[in-house]
Parts: sequence; structure tokens; C-alpha cells
Amino acid sequence: MHNLLIRSENPADHAAISQVIEQAFQKQLYSSHNEQFIVTALRKANALTISLVAILNQHIVGHLAISPVEISSGVQGWYGLGPVAILPEWQLQGIGSALIQSALNQLKTHAAKGCVVLGDPDFYAEFGFKAVSELILEHVPAQYFQALSFEEKFPQGTVTYHEAFNASS
Repeated sequence: MHNLLIRSENPADHAAISQVIEQAFQKQLYSSHNEQFIVTALRKANALTISLVAILNQHIVGHLAISPVEISSGVQGWYGLGPVAILPEWQLQGIGSALIQSALNQLKTHAAKGCVVLGDPDFYAEFGFKAVSELILEHVPAQYFQALSFEEKFPQGTVTYHEAFNASS
């Protein structure tokens, strides 16, 4: 995708971002179908640390959100990746990977200590994510909750996503 542009969102993108997210998750069985509301709630709470859009031919075809997470040990500087949304007709073409790589690079410049993700273990392993026994996300099978540390070690504790992840409208 040589003409793929990845940039931070701006206010004019908000409606298109919601549409991309809604379409991307429409047929996902594991989805609660409230991902677009989560991103809006994160934005309203000033908890959208990184919000990137992928643009092809002047159209937003993908979006990625990163927000802070809390770890029960009290360690700071950890973030959660997601949701990541690509329009169905553009999925499996490297757009999501480009968004993730760009976001992880930005997180490192934010002096982040690490990042967690809930998703396909095989896919996220490509970026260095791995399931670690030290970090727990309750009510989720351990292999689907992965972490990437920018330091040498992982903190220990239970991870809590921002309350915006409970948004349903």
C-alpha cells in the first residue's frame, strides 16, 4: 500500500471513524458491537492517548485507538491497544499492521513502559506481544490477553481498561 497515509485523527474525522469502526466489527462474533461508543467515550474523557487513522484515496479506511490502563500494582505508563478497525473490504492487506506499528512507535516516544492488547495471539505476536502470567485481565482466556514491555520486565497485577470500555451508546 504505497499510497497509504497514517496520521492522527482530527475533529473532522470523528463521524467517519465511528462508521469505520461500526462496519469493521459488524460481523465479528466476539464483538459487543459497541466499539465506536468506546472510542467516543475515550475521546470525551480525554483518555484517547493515540488515535490514528489510515487513509487511502482521501478516505478513512482504518482506525486505531490507544488508551491508558491501570495495573493493580500501581505501576504507571502502561497502555491498551484497541479497538483496531479496518473497513471489511480493506482487511488483510497490511493496513492494521501499519497502524499498529505506527502506534507502538508513538507510544515509545511518549515514554510508555508497555502496552497490552486483547486479540488474536498469532497476529499480535508479530509485533512482539506475548501472554505473560504476571498480567491478568479478568474473565478473559489468558492466551488472548498479551503484553509488550518497552522495558526489561513486566509489572505484576490485574489490568483494568478505562471506564469508557463500558460504553454502550
